[in-house]
Amino acid sequence: MKPDQLIRPEILALSAYHVADAAGMVKLDAMENPYRLPDGLRGELGALLGDAAINRYPDPQAPGVQRALRAAFGIAPEYDILLGNGSDELIQILAMALARPGATLLAVEPSFVMYRMIAGFAGMRYVGVPLKADFTLDEAAVLEAVEREEPALTFLAYPNNPTGNAFDRAAVERIIAASPGLVVVDEAYHAFAGGLSFLDALARFDNLLLMRTVSKLGLAGLRLGYLVGKPAWIGEFDKVRLPYNVNVLTQVAARYALSHVDVLEAQAATLVGERGSLFQALSALAGVEVFESRANFILFRVSDAPRVFAGLKARGVLIKNLHGGHPLLNHCLRVTVGAPEENEAFLTALADELDH
Repeated sequence: MKPDQLIRPEILALSAYHVADAAGMVKLDAMENPYRLPDGLRGELGALLGDAAINRYPDPQAPGVQRALRAAFGIAPEYDILLGNGSDELIQILAMALARPGATLLAVEPSFVMYRMIAGFAGMRYVGVPLKADFTLDEAAVLEAVEREEPALTFLAYPNNPTGNAFDRAAVERIIAASPGLVVVDEAYHAFAGGLSFLDALARFDNLLLMRTVSKLGLAGLRLGYLVGKPAWIGEFDKVRLPYNVNVLTQVAARYALSHVDVLEAQAATLVGERGSLFQALSALAGVEVFESRANFILFRVSDAPRVFAGLKARGVLIKNLHGGHPLLNHCLRVTVGAPEENEAFLTALADELDH
């Protein structure tokens, strides 16, 4: 008996999601906040975690976390919240619930790779619509695909990963209005986007859901994502959520950290400032094409991305090589905005490699 005798062909055709070994590296590959909680807050959090009832199953609905999210981000009581073990689990829940025979999941490309991968996991047909060469939204192409494919589920990242730009809001609204299925606006990078959000649009569109994560805000290790929408939708998707999916320690830590959301938002503001400095420095380098970003990373293009990526890694700096992932990303690299000393180490290594 061999795997290919039992496992679905579309799973056999996939490659597992790769996470690079970052031991001993300046780690700028995964859009993480480089700043930890201040010492005093870490001490208080440690005491709370020490008292957590890890001998008991967690509250399956995590009401304390939901209240903390509402207070921190102004989520109105008329909307329900579904919690996930990261946004990835929420994407999977949505795909599983909507995977009727022949159902289509649509996204733009390049965008978050898990939209395509999870469509395959769930047995949904996947349709990707290319962005324009400058990574802006090709509204006409998306609308044509929506009409042709009638997707049950559409994902639009706002701002987009890995390109960093935020699509034109009016165009996104026209796509939502034209869609026969659900549209999920993925705001994973909302903390860095200068207030851009579709939270206020939930009341106007019956087929709109909003997805976010606290990972980019400095809590990546907690693996907590949340979906916001009208109760009729959230109630159905909650049936697919595995019981106890958000563990006790995550619930305790998230409630505490969100009660100090001002600290996290101040860190995000610092990173926005660092993003501006990093953008300017990259733009000043010969042979580097830099793309504007509203997220906590910057996409840039060089003449030979694989060589530059390998050279940076040899110098102890790990970023993301996107070359080969999508034709629009040929010779593109993505660097996370780090702390000043990390950004300086990256820029020094990049300048050396470009001169090599």
